[in-house]
Order: sequence, then C-alpha cells, then structure tokens
Amino acid sequence: MELAYYSDYAVRLVNTEEPARGKDTLTSVEAVRELFGANQSAARRTTDADVTRFRSVRARLRAVFEAADTGDETLAVDLLNSLLLEFPVSPQISGHDFRDDDGRPLWHMHLADHPSNATAGYAAIAAMGLAFHLTEYGVDRLGLCEAAPCRNAYLDTSTNRSRRYCSDRCATRANVAAYRARKRLEAARPDLPESTGLAADSAQPSSAQGERRPGLRGR
Repeated sequence: MELAYYSDYAVRLVNTEEPARGKDTLTSVEAVRELFGANQSAARRTTDADVTRFRSVRARLRAVFEAADTGDETLAVDLLNSLLLEFPVSPQISGHDFRDDDGRPLWHMHLADHPSNATAGYAAIAAMGLAFHLTEYGVDRLGLCEAAPCRNAYLDTSTNRSRRYCSDRCATRANVAAYRARKRLEAARPDLPESTGLAADSAQPSSAQGERRPGLRGR
C-alpha cells in the first residue's frame, strides 16, 4: 500500500461532519466501520465506544486543516505532531500477495499499527498519512472547500497548487453563485460597462482544481 493512500483516512473522517450544515454521519458503529474501507480486520474491532472516540479524533484532524487553511503552518504542524505522538505506528516493508513477472513480491512501505482499540488504529494511520502528505507537498496543500457552507477537507495534488474546492460539484455550485451575483449587480447598475473586470469572472474554472489567486488561502 502506498503511503499517499493513508492521507485519505484523514479526509474521509473529517468529512463525516459538515458543521455549517449541522450534518454528522458518524453516528453508529456501522458508520465507523465504513471508514476503514477494505481494511475489514481493523473494522471488526470497532465497538460503540469508538463512535465517541472517532468524533474526538475528527475534531483534532479538522483543526489541522483549519490551521493550514488560514496559513498558520506552525499550528498545523504542532496539532499533527500531537496526534502522531499519541497514536504511533511502525513503518514496515510489506509484499502482501502481489508478484511481478519473476514471481517476486512487490515490496512497498506499510504502516503497521498496534492499537488498543479501533480508534487508535485509525487515528495512527490517518495522522501518519497526513504527515507524509504535508511534508512531501507542503502545508498549503491541505485545504477546506471554498464553496460555503461546505468546508469539506481536501488534499491538493494539482501541479500548480490551484485547488479551491473539494469536488467538481462544489466548484460548479460556486461558479453558478458567482454568475448569479454578477447578474444581480448588472441589473442593479444598468450603466455598468460589460468591459469591466466583472465580465472576466465568468471564465472561472468549473472543476475542483479551479484556480486559486496567488497569496490567498480560501478567502
């Protein structure tokens, strides 16, 4: 399993809640188990007590994304380091059952956790994955969706550090809202020349990789 995969654990957990909308899908053991994906052996360790524990870890992971989104790199790193210290893992070389043409294992790095409960195991993997992403790509690659009131977390892997939204759906919604706002302004000010900079705004990208203006973080 590639180390980059582990960072998805953090995003997956953070996005079980949408605070601005008052939505929270992390309400049962089954919901917690779904977060583990294909790691069913770890999921089976989940108990009722893990629901509350997972919510606590979720709040701490969201705080990392919020600090990164506001440009506070030191706080983001400090918050993530506290998770790494509390939920340690042991890097190991693994081959699983995959073989190359010569019949040899396809060796890769694997994060082996030694949890006392399901939450500890998940938190260890999520924190380490996010740490690898942060150190490899930079703190500014941890983002929160700009399409209010969404604020879902995402990991920016674009080549030009331009991602602004968690999904194409949110990017489209934001562009439509901007278009309607521009039309309302034009209707209120019929004397406004179409040649102003407002007309150029309609060319904004509609994908989740939409361009971010230099020097701004989600504002």
